[in-house]
Amino acid sequence: MPFIYFSQGVASLYPDFTERLMSHLALKGTEITHQVLQETTAQMHVKHTDEQGRLDINVENENVKVTYTVDRERKEISKGVMGAITGAGLGGILGNVLRKDEGLGDAITGVIGGAAAGGAYGAYEGYEESKDNRTNFSAILAETIKEVEDELQYIIQGQAEEKEAIRERGRQKLEEDSAREEEFRGMLEDLYGQVLAVKEEVDMAKSEGSNVTKARGRIDRAESLYKEAQASFDRKDYTTIKPKIIASQNMVDKAREALDEAQNSG
Repeated sequence: MPFIYFSQGVASLYPDFTERLMSHLALKGTEITHQVLQETTAQMHVKHTDEQGRLDINVENENVKVTYTVDRERKEISKGVMGAITGAGLGGILGNVLRKDEGLGDAITGVIGGAAAGGAYGAYEGYEESKDNRTNFSAILAETIKEVEDELQYIIQGQAEEKEAIRERGRQKLEEDSAREEEFRGMLEDLYGQVLAVKEEVDMAKSEGSNVTKARGRIDRAESLYKEAQASFDRKDYTTIKPKIIASQNMVDKAREALDEAQNSG
């Protein structure tokens, strides 16, 4: 009779599951041989105390399925022999040999046959012991599978939490970038308005006969820096926008000062 176990939700870590299960079982005294390990399946022979069998491990949807098939050793045969001989009595065996001129082997065979027909207690005892051993290892296997599942669920939970943390950091960065984008957009719009206003004032001062060469140089530089800041904004290169905006604003202020000097001197 096979024993079937399911480890829930750990299929994504199947290789780790198989390695951990083998390691845990080995630490509990299980001899593991004839391993055939593949990407999503594994087969191996296991032996624990006097019980042995085969493990088949495979991925089934999101779970891992473990099938343990017992290779029951027929201890009832050896124990049945001893029980039959003990029940019949050694004297009875020798008596059969002397009376019927039977060989010793034939006499033992006859005794065993009679004892088996009557349900030799030795055979029954051997079966019960085999069943108990099988049950003991299936319990060990179930316990070990649960241990491995708990370990992997802890890892999966940690991975999920880390992924959520990464997503949260991504959301925060998007929010921060959006806020900075709005801030810089407002600064650029304000700067552009100042550049246009000063350029208009310079043109008017020039038409009125003022020497606006110095003021024109300042405002042209301010406009150039503004365009560089706008290009950085379009590339979302937020690290260079603010310095260029500050430099452009400084040139606008100096252009205003130069324009005032030109108008006052005129």
